[in-house]
Amino acid sequence: MGERRMKKTISIVALTSILAAGTAYGSGYRIPEQSADSTAKAGANVASALGADASYFNPANMSFMANDGWVVEGDLSYIHLTEIEYEDNNVAFLNHESKDENFLVPTAFMVSPDYNGFHVGLSVTAPYGLAKRWPDGYGAFFSEKFELKVIEFNPTVSYKIHNNISFAAGARVLYSSATVMRKGGSLLGLPADASLYVDGDTIDYGWNAALAVKPTEESNISLTYRSHVDLDFEGDVRIDTVPSSFPIATDGDVTVPAPAVLALSGSYDFDKLTVELTIDRTFWSEYEELDFEYDVPVGPLFTPLFDAPVTKDWDDTNAYRLSMEYRLNSDVTLMGGLAYDENPVPDKYLSFELPDSDAWIISAGARFAVSEKSEIAFGVLYDYKESRDVVNAKGINGEFTNASAYFASLGYTYRF
Repeated sequence: MGERRMKKTISIVALTSILAAGTAYGSGYRIPEQSADSTAKAGANVASALGADASYFNPANMSFMANDGWVVEGDLSYIHLTEIEYEDNNVAFLNHESKDENFLVPTAFMVSPDYNGFHVGLSVTAPYGLAKRWPDGYGAFFSEKFELKVIEFNPTVSYKIHNNISFAAGARVLYSSATVMRKGGSLLGLPADASLYVDGDTIDYGWNAALAVKPTEESNISLTYRSHVDLDFEGDVRIDTVPSSFPIATDGDVTVPAPAVLALSGSYDFDKLTVELTIDRTFWSEYEELDFEYDVPVGPLFTPLFDAPVTKDWDDTNAYRLSMEYRLNSDVTLMGGLAYDENPVPDKYLSFELPDSDAWIISAGARFAVSEKSEIAFGVLYDYKESRDVVNAKGINGEFTNASAYFASLGYTYRF
């Protein structure tokens, strides 16, 4: 019983809110780009991934890397999320905007040399996270603040089955923490206002697999899969009122799905130019309903505000990604990418927690050899979210605009 109750807390404001920030960046609250190369190539970094970040994006490609020793890479990404503006169709008083957000996200990758056809890889990434704040106005009743941090440790092993075929598999270990603040409004007409505060963390596990086939020396066809993982948060819940007549403090837990992702990718080398096309499908349809419970019953006053089941019924989504790499010379490689990323939230269930919409992405970057053993890379990306005009029973009758994200990544690779 206690387990079901906080499940609703972080689910509602978490899974849907989880990235109005990340969503202003990626589909739902997933962050596809985790390295300088993937940023520069708009996420089309699967079949063509032949650096240390292949340990995350396509571990089967580790078998095709031209490395006699270890390859390690460290990256630092800066994310800026713009203010999202809401304009109500009927009541101008409800017009307001969210806070802009800024984040620094470090990631790391490693690939071993060949051991009788085997390679070992390790990646440390942040595949979900960020935050969204509607500090005042109408949006604060749905998501005054949401902050999610997810760190994934992903050890992988690849094996070259044949000169042109490689298979890889690995374990996903995810550490997650979340903080949720939400205003609830008046209590059944009484002169009291309610607010919700939740703080929790969890460690959860999954798996991933990849297959890479090279029909010719110039081509690569890859299939990758990352399993669904339930993030089972445990933590503290506090419900306050003003005046403080009905405070509640309890423990609880909540499950937030990290959806499975399937990617089909193909690349081809045209002499100095490599072109990749990737289609990835995120299985958001696992997110059907939010229903959270607390260890201590919240009572009839708080049930309508914080304890009513919420239907989500999100849709599976596709992203279409195209990238190009041009080897200008032995020391410089130029990169660029385009992508279209669908959003999973149906109109009838969209709210301030995650005012998501379809996105267009453009990116660019370059790699530079610093020495025989090292290189640096950078990537920049712009994610533009389409405006979305919605009328539904969730209290939305207006248009969300100006949702976008700017992303910049810097990476350093060393071979030893």
